[in-house]
Amino acid sequence: TQTRQTVLPLRDRSAGPAQSERVSLYLIKKRNKTNVILQNIRRCFYKSFITELMRSSHCLFAAFLYQEYRDTSEQQEIEQRRQRDGLPTAGLGSESGVTVGSGVTVGSGMISPPALQLQLRNTGRSLSLWQNLEAVQNSGLLSRLSPQEVILQEAMFELVTSEASYYKSLELLERHFLQNSDLITSLSQSDIHFLFSNIADIMKASERFLMDLEHRIEESLQISDVCDIVYHHAVEHFHVFISYVINQVYQEKNYRRILQENTGFRESMAALENQPKVKGLSFTSFLILPFQRITRLKLLVQNILKKVEENTEREINAIKAHQELERIVKECNEGARKMSRTEELISIEKTLEFKSKSVPVISHSRWLLKKGEVLQMTGPKSTRTMKSRKLYHPIYLFLFNNLLLITKRSSNGEKFQVLDSCSRSMLRTEDMEDQGQMLAFVFVLKLLENQEDRPVSYMLKTSSMSEKLRWICALTPNRRTRFLSTSTHQPDSPQVQCIQSYSAQEPDELSIEMADVLHILERTDDGWMMGERLHDGERGWFPCRVVEEILSSEVRAQNLRECQRIQQAQGGQQGGTRAASRGRRATKTALYSPTWINQSEQEQ
Repeated sequence: TQTRQTVLPLRDRSAGPAQSERVSLYLIKKRNKTNVILQNIRRCFYKSFITELMRSSHCLFAAFLYQEYRDTSEQQEIEQRRQRDGLPTAGLGSESGVTVGSGVTVGSGMISPPALQLQLRNTGRSLSLWQNLEAVQNSGLLSRLSPQEVILQEAMFELVTSEASYYKSLELLERHFLQNSDLITSLSQSDIHFLFSNIADIMKASERFLMDLEHRIEESLQISDVCDIVYHHAVEHFHVFISYVINQVYQEKNYRRILQENTGFRESMAALENQPKVKGLSFTSFLILPFQRITRLKLLVQNILKKVEENTEREINAIKAHQELERIVKECNEGARKMSRTEELISIEKTLEFKSKSVPVISHSRWLLKKGEVLQMTGPKSTRTMKSRKLYHPIYLFLFNNLLLITKRSSNGEKFQVLDSCSRSMLRTEDMEDQGQMLAFVFVLKLLENQEDRPVSYMLKTSSMSEKLRWICALTPNRRTRFLSTSTHQPDSPQVQCIQSYSAQEPDELSIEMADVLHILERTDDGWMMGERLHDGERGWFPCRVVEEILSSEVRAQNLRECQRIQQAQGGQQGGTRAASRGRRATKTALYSPTWINQSEQEQ
């Protein structure tokens, strides 16, 4: 029987009710098929470090659930960029000073980015820092390490502590909700599966991952690397995220249905959500944790990759980990989108009535880009008679990635009669804004070849300037920005950072999270922007009120450099990645061996 020491800032699963609220420094974990007794830390020097780490975790993660960690971390990123935005003129003031890396204290005047990052994370309601651990401060490491290395240590340390916070939230989901007898007895077996899916597999993957990360921290005060561990677990265990995220479409739908139909469940859920230990968080905020975590984990590795030395083993590990996480996130996104798009197409097709030629709507290669009502203008063509003689008829457009349907809503509002259709590649638009204020919200839509194989034009009016621009961009994407990649953006191109999370309300909108950085491709006078997110290239519209512009050209240039470095680093590894993907499970980092023992495999 193999044994190992693990330290988890979480409650003991075997503890009674009186102990369940305490955070143990050393948890003795019993596996189902074995009695694995965890031993004391082998070296006294590292014992003081781990004790200090857990003391930090006790004061921080005993209070912070993962949802709170995300909010705090993202707010720190925002504040960091805000401070750096003012660096060219002011710095941080004459009284501010911070000791970093080699022990140099930075006072008034210009503060270098590494020093600034440390200072900002040391002020206000911040997360736990590696450099603030007593064992680290007493070791003399801070006087020997460069500021850049300290920043790298902090980036790796955050990955570990955030995983502990994430696992704490998962345990609360399990203990507080899944193991609540009143809640579970009010549900059928199928509803339990719909709501909780494979959350047990998600928890097991996180526990394995956290144990190996903690074991790495036990090895040395100076963290050698974490990305090799991330890569191993991403390859071997993180596939469980994909099935969970894909199931979220049904999860959300069925949760709403159960709330409406099941009074017992609704009352039990309300009581559980109101308990203090949940800290005012909703049940759904726990259900979306896995997708939030795998996405955040990719960004944490990306942050390490930005700071690691070039042409080193740590860079190679970071690149491999980032590529594998990017693949998983992409599969999660594509799987969830595919399920949601298919359901949406089925729903739309049920409402369509074709007047003449029927067009098959449901296709694996088709999805909805935008839908909505506009006014078709008919009557005399002369703009002089616009005010008195123009007639406006409402029509409803369904724009797919490869098809446009022009429809008319039925009298009861439940059906849509298809009047015309056209391939999206055969669409052209013309803005009428320069022909007078009366035509400010008007544009011409040209079908070069409609369903009757002839050209036809529609003069359309929208409700606002932003709605007009959004329709034009969706119908005929701007040739100037359509194929523009992140590498072609210039430092003087406008950038914004998100200061308030926004969930897309329409297909052409982009959901953005706090601290996301985006390039601005289009903007309107009535408060909308179209942007491209730097870290994944996703595009869409969002309201101006949820972002703020990054004014400093230096900050914008650095954002581009970091983005381009990741692209270039990954570009240099593409050959190796393709080779690894052909035999993914056989490819592992030579210097890393996991500490988690799969008991079923061991018994074989």
